[in-house]
Amino acid sequence: MPPTEQQPPRAASLVTQAYQQLRREIVHGRLAPGVKLRVEALGERYGIGASPIREALNRLTSEGLVQQQDQRGFQVSPVSMDELIELTRARRWINEIALRESIRSGDEVWEESVLLAFHRLSRMRTVKGANLTQEDIIWDQLHQQFHASLVSACGSRHIVEFANRLFEQADRYRNLVVAESTQARNIPEEHRMLMEAVIGRRADEAVARLNDHIQSTTDLILPRLRGPANLPAATSSNSAQPPGAYCAEGSR
Repeated sequence: MPPTEQQPPRAASLVTQAYQQLRREIVHGRLAPGVKLRVEALGERYGIGASPIREALNRLTSEGLVQQQDQRGFQVSPVSMDELIELTRARRWINEIALRESIRSGDEVWEESVLLAFHRLSRMRTVKGANLTQEDIIWDQLHQQFHASLVSACGSRHIVEFANRLFEQADRYRNLVVAESTQARNIPEEHRMLMEAVIGRRADEAVARLNDHIQSTTDLILPRLRGPANLPAATSSNSAQPPGAYCAEGSR
């Protein structure tokens, strides 16, 4: 939100800071599904006043990462198998539309952006450890940038923004659940083959590879959502959780 007379630049900066910190902790699993988000406790945790925290929570509510309950305040949105299945279906649909249009309309500048995003991502390791590291955060950012680059030439800002929001919702599941599989995945190779199909303007192949890439991750996560014992323990917004506390998912 741009600064206004009601919201001076300093206040806007604090809202952005609170929003980014909260969103990062939710997406990366530091604040687990169902955790109550108490404004006062979060203000102490981040060193930010109550008003910017409330506005940040309202923004996250509009994005689906936080829920507001009457008389009970805010909480991190829960996760479920049904939501993940619906989310995956929506991602496949929207990405197919956007990717086909990008391949049809994208110019050389778009191709270069895809290649650059792939190159930056391919230089990073892909397996997370038990604790969140700065390298993990950078990998997640580069991963999102690569996927965003694929659909960036579709010609619709709204579709790009929606695809990005769906990616972030899915990323929360990926980070919350340790997905185990007997079949190893070569994620860098999946990204490489996807990139080559996109740059080669092979739309059918590119869409199939992107959809398989998305579905494979969902198929790894779903078995771990069958019971509460498989989910990470909820971390209260009151707790002084160490920076490394993190529920990682080994597959990307």
